[in-house]
Amino acid sequence: MEYPKFYDSVEPFILKDELSNFLGATKDGIVEISYLDCVKLASHSCPTVAGSFIVAKVALKELFGDEIPKRGEIKVELSEAKSAGVAGVIGNVIGYICGASDDGGFVGIGGKFNKRDLLSFENSDVNGLVRVTRLDSGKSVTLNLDTSKVPGNPKMKELMQKSLQGIATKDEQDEFRELWQGRVEYMLTNPDKWEEIGVIDN
Repeated sequence: MEYPKFYDSVEPFILKDELSNFLGATKDGIVEISYLDCVKLASHSCPTVAGSFIVAKVALKELFGDEIPKRGEIKVELSEAKSAGVAGVIGNVIGYICGASDDGGFVGIGGKFNKRDLLSFENSDVNGLVRVTRLDSGKSVTLNLDTSKVPGNPKMKELMQKSLQGIATKDEQDEFRELWQGRVEYMLTNPDKWEEIGVIDN
């Protein structure tokens, strides 16, 4: 499988998943989730997928500090409807990282390891885009995501339209892909710029 090499330079998440540990899926329940994993989940790489990855990074750092985050013991709530814009994509990516599922998730074993109903949408009390909460302590953090603060190359719009219309040359298609992923790369590999994308509202 070939993909843009900058994916490998993005620091992955290291989490502890007690369900994974209980069933022996991973040693000691340690789970690593890379940006490439999130790309596979979403079937594409874009500013929204990258921004969701970044929001999860900021949220889990705020909530867990130097602790290993407890996957499956984190609630993710979005203020927007699942069908509104890219809210569904954002929820799916952050929920995947945190081990939070909606009503179709794993119900648990013997009252433990539940992942169901930890991801929800249309929460009117969320004062921002997404609220992430530790179930053990109740500590939460609310964040926003505005990918427009990282504008793309002006040529992208024209090249995208030509590609969609089937009139772009191979070179133009390749250039569009490179420019598109270049914007994603900038977002993911410049953590000092993340405050422009994910803003914590305490």
